Amino acid sequence: MMSSQFIIDVDETSFQNDVVAYSSTVPVVVDFWAEWCNPCHLLTPILEKLAREADGAFRLAKVNADESPNLNIQLGIRSLPTVKVFHRGQMVNEFIGLQTEGFIRDFLRSLTPSTGSLELERAEGLLSLRNFTQAANAFRRSLKQDPDNGGALLGLAKSLVAQGEAADALAVLLDFPAGKHLAQAEQLAHLARSVSKLETSPDTFLKGDLSVIFRRALTLVTRGNLPAAADGLLGILREDKDYLDGEVRRAMVGLLMMMDEHDPETRQYRNELASILF
Repeated sequence: MMSSQFIIDVDETSFQNDVVAYSSTVPVVVDFWAEWCNPCHLLTPILEKLAREADGAFRLAKVNADESPNLNIQLGIRSLPTVKVFHRGQMVNEFIGLQTEGFIRDFLRSLTPSTGSLELERAEGLLSLRNFTQAANAFRRSLKQDPDNGGALLGLAKSLVAQGEAADALAVLLDFPAGKHLAQAEQLAHLARSVSKLETSPDTFLKGDLSVIFRRALTLVTRGNLPAAADGLLGILREDKDYLDGEVRRAMVGLLMMMDEHDPETRQYRNELASILF
């Protein structure tokens, strides 16, 4: 029988480590079979083929049920073949009996994230670390797989604003698809418009001390220094919460959209903005 890193034979002694513990990394598909079971000999090659194609997206663990009676009792194996899936230490799905390759492909597809979703997860991690250049590239790769993904589009726009590419960010935000991220995109667009003025209408920032502070804050946004930019915008709002007909207020709301919502620092800025405005 074939054995590799992603196709292995498992018994009662190795099940906890090679299936349950390993499933914290990727899903583990467990094939319970027996020598006397003719449908098992038809199903196992299909599972092996799909495991090879998946190239590590999941592990296939094969258990000889006749040699693992305690596992049969523990997991309620009453018929062969039985296939169970473990992920993050828990049994999450199963099927019993011989199935077609098409059925099994669909079954396995539901277990493993697409390339686009994996790239999106990576991009969001880079964004939270404020690695804006690499995040933008990762969001673009994700969008090649799913062009209308609102989360990826919003993340790309945030990454572009933080690099001073406000015009490109606005192009994304002004053609944003309907969905749960649309309101956030509209808020971020206000900040992108203000940042864009740094290049297109520099005279806007030559009208007094607060205007100079506004320019400095927007420049800090384009350098990815979001906390310092927030300090500058809040300083203006303490002086005049309606400065520039509310543009600074809207820019601050947009800036908060760029910051990690789970970061205590972001919550502190939200609370401070609320105390100024209300």
